[in-house]
Amino acid sequence: MTSQIKDLFPFDQTIRFAFILFGVSVISFLLLEFVPGDAAELMLAARPEAASAEGLAALRHELGLDAPLPIRYFRWLGRAVMLDFGTSFRSGEPVSQEILHRLPITLKLACSAFLFTLCLSVAGGIISAVFQNRLPDKCHRIWTIYTVSIPDYWLGLMLLLIFSLKLNWFSVIGSNEIRVFILPMITLGLSISAAEGRIFRANILEILKQDYVLFASAKGLSRTKIFLRHVLRAAVLPMISMWGMLLGHLLGGAVIVKSVFSLPGLGKLAADAVLHRDLPMIQGTVLTMTLFFMLSSRAVDLLHLLLIPRIRKNNRI
Repeated sequence: MTSQIKDLFPFDQTIRFAFILFGVSVISFLLLEFVPGDAAELMLAARPEAASAEGLAALRHELGLDAPLPIRYFRWLGRAVMLDFGTSFRSGEPVSQEILHRLPITLKLACSAFLFTLCLSVAGGIISAVFQNRLPDKCHRIWTIYTVSIPDYWLGLMLLLIFSLKLNWFSVIGSNEIRVFILPMITLGLSISAAEGRIFRANILEILKQDYVLFASAKGLSRTKIFLRHVLRAAVLPMISMWGMLLGHLLGGAVIVKSVFSLPGLGKLAADAVLHRDLPMIQGTVLTMTLFFMLSSRAVDLLHLLLIPRIRKNNRI
């Protein structure tokens, strides 16, 4: 098994990851050239003294913005290979240090929202499948349509207004408190859990029609044993890929929700960097989010390798 798991990270896969990161860095670097505004002008505008053409030229030279685009990119790339994403234009701190400082907040929110979504989608899918076309199933269908139609930012604002400002049940200040993550967790996971619950329901109903399930029922196995041993496990396998992409999305930012709740995670860091044309910070956060997506994809492959005997036997993903 150890050798099989090692085969999950072959050399060609590592090269593919490197090319993906390289392509993302090139695209984001080029797109930033078309964004209106100038980082040096924004920095001078924030200073109390009046900006001058000489001061602007000196600042652009200090930041390296006066060099041609290819030279600037390859200078940045040479440092990025050593995990040095440069210095933030806005704060003057190393980009890598700020990302590491914000990472725990992102991990806490992503993990809590992921577990919330996982539990809610599995419970909703099972209940809807067991009570197919009956009242619980119809209520879950209506709930799914309603929650999917609500924009996340509006839901976040309403939760803040009702449960934080009006009822004062949850805190919105203080990143070390558990209560801070409850409202963002609900905002991130509510609509996704409802939609994935319907997909999980469809998987269960499809598996219930399979011959081996009917054969197990004919042998006299109880419905509970059939469901737990055969149906549930088989229904979860197609969902693993969706849950992996969900985890990558949550780790990658969820920028709007984090901005609504002012959580100092990677999403908020990336949003502020875009507003202030903080080019090194934008590049650093984009690559970090891309890396999260790729790692979640590899985690999905690993789970498939461990859970599906056919893949273990063939020793390939």
